[in-house]
Amino acid sequence: MLNKIFPFIGWFQDYGKEEFKIDFLCGLTVALVLIPQSMAYAQLAGLPPYYGLYASFLPPMIAALFGSSRQLATGPVAVVSLMTAASLEPLATAGSEAFIAYAVMLALTVGIFQFLLGVCRLGLIVNFLSHPVVNGFTNAAAIIIASSQLSKLFGVYVDKAPHHYETIIRVMQAALDYTHWPTLTFGIFAIGIMFVLKRWAPKIPNVLIAVVITTLLSWGFGFEYNAVVKLEDINSTIIQTKITDFNHAVKTIEQIGSQRAGLYQKISALQKADPAPSETLLNLQHNVALLDLKIKNQKHQAHLLRKELRSTKFAGVGAQEEIKFYPRQDRPQGLTTDGRTWRIKLGSKTIDTQAVLLTGGGAVVGHIPEGLPSFKIPDIKLSSFLQLLPFAIIISLLGFMEAI
Repeated sequence: MLNKIFPFIGWFQDYGKEEFKIDFLCGLTVALVLIPQSMAYAQLAGLPPYYGLYASFLPPMIAALFGSSRQLATGPVAVVSLMTAASLEPLATAGSEAFIAYAVMLALTVGIFQFLLGVCRLGLIVNFLSHPVVNGFTNAAAIIIASSQLSKLFGVYVDKAPHHYETIIRVMQAALDYTHWPTLTFGIFAIGIMFVLKRWAPKIPNVLIAVVITTLLSWGFGFEYNAVVKLEDINSTIIQTKITDFNHAVKTIEQIGSQRAGLYQKISALQKADPAPSETLLNLQHNVALLDLKIKNQKHQAHLLRKELRSTKFAGVGAQEEIKFYPRQDRPQGLTTDGRTWRIKLGSKTIDTQAVLLTGGGAVVGHIPEGLPSFKIPDIKLSSFLQLLPFAIIISLLGFMEAI
């Protein structure tokens, strides 16, 4: 019974110093490779990079104790990360607190569903999947994952479109307008290192070597180059107005989102009290639909403003402490610039008018919080759970299929 609950006990038969040496080397290699890989998966899921670290160290530890397979890798994977982003984007803005809360709840729901599949011995459903289906799934996933990284390769920022191919078109349009050449060079160089090492030295961990070399080069050459300025240091009334309008659109989305969340709670309470549809329930659902429409309009407005702000290229004039920025096409004649092309760095949150972030270099992962997050069960509401349940079922089955 003990061997059944803890399969790893059976692995210690004839286990000696040599086996430990090999395991230690393998564990160290996987851990070092998993650090950059897990952060990339977190970004693929629309989460801050360091959440990938949290999601990567605990599953292998649990799997080492309770897993029945020595070969199956356990931890974050690309397809599930991609599906997480696709599932949650209609519910919340990527990277926001609500998005992170939904992601935690989705992960918990997927885990419970997969656990029940295991307890009920329902893993046999994958036996009904045909080989062409699995091949098609694998190839399609590879294409989507690779193409989703094009924006990072060219060093451009775009909003996601409803369809993946539309997002790729946006990326290519942005790349034609402006490609950050140091970022593209770093990307091609890293891919080249991995390709050459995999071909000529397959025993060397090519991903790890590529990460170490490019990280050292990034640090040595000062790849990241940012400036934080006040709104008045951007010498353009048009840009200042657009930033103000963008902040207003984002705040409006948050306010309407809070109203919608309140209505969802009322609907959930009514459905618990009386499952039969009533006039009050229908009115509440109608109001939710109207708020959805308002949010959609505000999101479109924010998208247009974000697109215009991202596409504007600035020239920096003056010393680092007293630098002023002008749109390149409106730069006064005779002023000497620093030679860099600057752009406003913004996401889905409001822009702090006292600390506008402009970037004149490449993007790095940035600060990673020290220590571990506090472990707690998310506040699960019935309405949110029911919204996430279909996605959780799909992701659970995809996880099974990917493992197979």
